[in-house]
Amino acid sequence: MQPQSIDVRERMIVALDFSTLEEIKQCLAPLEGRIRYVKVGMELSYAEGPAIVHYLKERGLKVFLDLKVHDIPNTARGAMKSLARLGADMVNVHAAGGVAMMEAAREGLEQGTAAGSPRPILIGVTMLTSTSLQTMNEQIAIPGTVEDVVVHYAKMTKQAGLDGVVASPLEVPMIKKAVGESFLTVTPGIRPLGSDKGDQTRITTPEQAFQLGSDYLVIGRAITAAKDPAATWENIVSAVEADRR
Repeated sequence: MQPQSIDVRERMIVALDFSTLEEIKQCLAPLEGRIRYVKVGMELSYAEGPAIVHYLKERGLKVFLDLKVHDIPNTARGAMKSLARLGADMVNVHAAGGVAMMEAAREGLEQGTAAGSPRPILIGVTMLTSTSLQTMNEQIAIPGTVEDVVVHYAKMTKQAGLDGVVASPLEVPMIKKAVGESFLTVTPGIRPLGSDKGDQTRITTPEQAFQLGSDYLVIGRAITAAKDPAATWENIVSAVEADRR
């Protein structure tokens, strides 16, 4: 379980799964002053470009830029060097790219970070939370269990000098056991009680995710598609804080 002293508002990242700045403005309006960390994925980044990161940072928000870089080492290095200049607080790569690619990505991120500024957190994506055992075994052609593969990828990620991984909350205990408690776990697949699980298969509630040891939770449609996003957010925060007392 996470230490009691952490501020859960700093550890819950709201996924901005939209494609236009106008949608972002409408989404953020009721959440202003409440949320502190947001995720920008491919859809929004490709639609609005680097300006979206600057827009969010100007509003005092931390940004997880979720582009899942996966390419040859030299390209990954260059991509991360460019991303470092945007001012995002967290970025990621696909662990399936291998240790050399992840090492190159880390080097590029370090090279691109301005002197005196902290390097963005760099994490490796293990297995997408939409991936079932059947999909992994039969379509991606990776044998074994999802859990075994996730732990293997986590070990590779640590070997490459990254800060942590993206994984399902259900896999956090085995990741921490394999690579250490200080290794960060960023966990999507979070669904408050009563919400639709959507296209994800390995999911938990926010309270369960923190109980399992998750460091950061990524929560999207359960908040952004709610009739009252502000009330939904505050209910989640209250439930997590009550569970941690």
